[in-house]
Amino acid sequence: MSFAFRNQPLKGLYLTYQALIILFFLLPWWIIRSLFRSWRPRPSWGIKRAVIVNFIRHFIYIGTQTGPLFRTPDYHNIERDVGDYGVWVKAAPELVKGELEAFATAASVKPCTLPGYWVHKRGSDIKIASPPVLGEKVLYRLHGGGYTGFSAHPSDLSATIVHDLPKFADVIRRVFSIEYRLSSTKPFPVANPFPAALIDALAGYNYLVHDVGFSPSDIIVFGDSAGGNLALALTRHLVEHKVDHMPAPPGALVLVSPWCDLSGSHDNPGGTFDRFKNVDYLLIRGADTYHQVAFLGPHGFEAAKNKYISPSYKSLTIDFKGFPRTFIAAGGSEMFLDEIKTLRARMAGDLGEGDGLSEGEGKVKYFEEPDAIHDYPLANWHEPEKTRTLKEIARWIDVAASPVDQSLES
Repeated sequence: MSFAFRNQPLKGLYLTYQALIILFFLLPWWIIRSLFRSWRPRPSWGIKRAVIVNFIRHFIYIGTQTGPLFRTPDYHNIERDVGDYGVWVKAAPELVKGELEAFATAASVKPCTLPGYWVHKRGSDIKIASPPVLGEKVLYRLHGGGYTGFSAHPSDLSATIVHDLPKFADVIRRVFSIEYRLSSTKPFPVANPFPAALIDALAGYNYLVHDVGFSPSDIIVFGDSAGGNLALALTRHLVEHKVDHMPAPPGALVLVSPWCDLSGSHDNPGGTFDRFKNVDYLLIRGADTYHQVAFLGPHGFEAAKNKYISPSYKSLTIDFKGFPRTFIAAGGSEMFLDEIKTLRARMAGDLGEGDGLSEGEGKVKYFEEPDAIHDYPLANWHEPEKTRTLKEIARWIDVAASPVDQSLES
């Protein structure tokens, strides 16, 4: 990513040029090309989806030349438009132990106070940050964005899941999202490399357990894309550092299109990185993109081969013993599909494949939509795959609940 047009007036001129190109050339061409089924990214797609995916890919490309196009809420302030639904979450330095502490010291990363945002199910009368009611589960959301973009704010483009999933899950009445620190590097300020986001995710988890009062078994950690990577790292740290002041691991994980190999070991000829590069909208290739450079920071690319950062790295020996029941959703047309399948195989090898609904049954549930792209449940236009997947996740959450849990809505 060059960000050659990041400064004004070049940025304004470049955006004007791109708007004209899209309106008068690219959009007509995308429509014409999509009229022919064999010319669409996938022949099974409709015209609308083919055009939208082409537009998103080009829009992301524009961002690689200009930098951020919109202001994004960050960890410095709570946005005023959320009222009491925004809360401050105190730092939890006592949770930064072991390998995580060594990484933090090497990168000069320290815990800090952060904003968090609540979203309540429509019609709910629960007060902000009040103790859980009998049998209540809470969704702890870690947003995606390559560790360099998007926000925990309820109005963020990535936040549709916090509004939509509770509609289908009876035992979920509210969702909490932590505004973890985003990574950045040159030509922008160098800031917040690994493990900043993981330290912040631990603070949010600590808040749910010790300040709000949720039992870890009633916390469902949801992560999409880079958020899925962060959810796995958070759970691993909780599993491997069971000390008196450390909360237990969560009761369940939901991973949507998790980015689980930052090392690039799955970027091979004939793999899904290669086969779907003109189908999916992602521009991530190999291990040298802005996202990786910013996130890995002073640790360098060798750090990407670590179990906290790339649990699907091909040459890594890793186990998932002690992890909770996990739902993995993937798009059958996404570039990350190979690394997601590696993750699935490794988790199922230790936990067993199944729903995890009865003793002795496997705890890894895998769900794949053949025509779906990366992180598709966040896109309102990606139907029927989006709703079908959310209903499947909700069923998985609700069926596992005890009878007292399922009486919440009665």
